[in-house]
Amino acid sequence: MFASYPRRAGLNRHAGDVVLGIAPRTRGRAQGNRSTVTIGISIALILSSMIMVLLVLLHKGKGGGLSDMFGGGFSSSFGGSSVVERNLDRLTIITGAVWFICIVALGLILRP
Repeated sequence: MFASYPRRAGLNRHAGDVVLGIAPRTRGRAQGNRSTVTIGISIALILSSMIMVLLVLLHKGKGGGLSDMFGGGFSSSFGGSSVVERNLDRLTIITGAVWFICIVALGLILRP
């Protein structure tokens, strides 16, 4: 099938051919699945980044932060804010772990 063109170095028909004349790489199902996975992980990365920003802004800092705007300052006078803060910490850690896994997975998939 590939005997119709010379297999000598420099005369390969396709730029992707190996000098020895091995068949050129084609874009098959594996490449299509790879791009679908890349898009999926990229979307998960964008969503986790947005959620991470929101969760970090909701944390109560020294000055109260934006958590006062969403009811954090009001609930602190009732003593129930410790449970809310612990749950917010857990959600932030889980979201950070998802973000980190997405970064590592994209790095491994897109590595040349």
